[in-house]
Amino acid sequence: MKVTQEKLPASQIGLEIEITPESTKQTYEQVIKKLTSTSNIPGFRKGKVPRQILLQRYGSASIKAAALEELIQDGIEQAVKQEAIPAIGQPQLRSSFEDLISNYEPGKPLTISAAVDVEPEINLSQYTDLQAKAEEVKYDPSRVDEVLEKERQELATLIPVEGRSAQIGDVAVLDFKGVLAKTEGEDENAEPKPIPGGEATDFQVELYDDRFIPGFVSGIVGINPGETREIAAQFPDPYANEELAGKAAVFTVTLKELKEKELPELNDDFAQEVSDFDTLGELRTSLEERYQKEAEQKTKANKQEALLAELLKHVEVDLPATLIEQEVDAMLTQTAIRLSQQGLDVKKLFTPDIIPQLRERSRDEAIERLKRSLALQEISKRESIQVTPEEIQAKVAELLQQYPEEEVDEDRLHSVVENELATDKVVDWLLEHSAIELVPEGSLNAVEEESVTPTDTPSDEPTNTETTTSPE
Repeated sequence: MKVTQEKLPASQIGLEIEITPESTKQTYEQVIKKLTSTSNIPGFRKGKVPRQILLQRYGSASIKAAALEELIQDGIEQAVKQEAIPAIGQPQLRSSFEDLISNYEPGKPLTISAAVDVEPEINLSQYTDLQAKAEEVKYDPSRVDEVLEKERQELATLIPVEGRSAQIGDVAVLDFKGVLAKTEGEDENAEPKPIPGGEATDFQVELYDDRFIPGFVSGIVGINPGETREIAAQFPDPYANEELAGKAAVFTVTLKELKEKELPELNDDFAQEVSDFDTLGELRTSLEERYQKEAEQKTKANKQEALLAELLKHVEVDLPATLIEQEVDAMLTQTAIRLSQQGLDVKKLFTPDIIPQLRERSRDEAIERLKRSLALQEISKRESIQVTPEEIQAKVAELLQQYPEEEVDEDRLHSVVENELATDKVVDWLLEHSAIELVPEGSLNAVEEESVTPTDTPSDEPTNTETTTSPE
């Protein structure tokens, strides 16, 4: 078989395949022989149908088409094997099938044109001495106090309050009913419009300004138990219920009971109640170590992202369609699994109408992910960066120990661990051979926001997904 190769865009190899006269005749005869043995034609026994009758019954073009399908499939497979082409995905026929039928004469050579995707060539113009900026996330000691205070609040005891009015931090039990404030020009004698869902009895609330619509909590402050007061408030704009957004409201509030929180002391007994530690000092030390490690991990992640973003600027690769489609498939599968784990009905979300849109939206990210992955693999080869079997097995054993009761596909886990460890090793190597400047947290985002023009910001994005219509 004579095969001529041609390099095509998108990491494809074009093939001009000349099918020998012997093959074109043999395949044609095999099709007729099969039809003779299987055809049911009145007046003839199976296997005894004359050739001319078969040609009249099925038509020359139909028989040629059946023979061509076999010739094309076998011819491409043999050509790929003969030329030792590392093909990926399914080959594509470049010749017109109709033209092939017209040109096909059994016993004469036939030339078909096809294309196969191959692994792309990676051109890395630079991958050492890369320079980038990344935000440094610093450990904030106040987070420990915030966690401890939150635990204290959850363990607080509510104590009835007498002899004073409501103040910020109290827990109030109240009845309320809300109506929309009348607007200018509205009939003063008309009945006020009730707010849908804006009414409750024995409603218990913690008095903090940021938990309700503006004006509601501040209006409660200063009320004595048993007292009724009208409170003016304003729904924010935007608001979950668009019909209420930006509108003024009046709530008639009766304070029925007032309580204050009695917080437990921060001591060893508290530590034992909220944790497995014996002393408050041990609990604090554990929290400090956790948040210090978290800050370090976030900083490292920022450095890695900045490094990989810079690396992509020096990567040139002509990606084949096969790899892009496979990556899109993987991304959508990961999304479907995550949504399913959240209890959502994936079949309702991934409908036949939506899937093409999701694939198109995922395409750019799929291309970026492929470029990153292929670039890291290329660096791994050039620098002989490898993961040892012992490292893989140790990580697999660690993960299995963390999830002893879950059913795990160990072969799949082994593959995932190997890929993750290999990626981590290459990225760590790149960090050692690059210069990543750490800058204050938030500074890079501020620069990006300043560079965004008003037309860059979508105006139809939802800003509030809440659906309640209470004063919250």
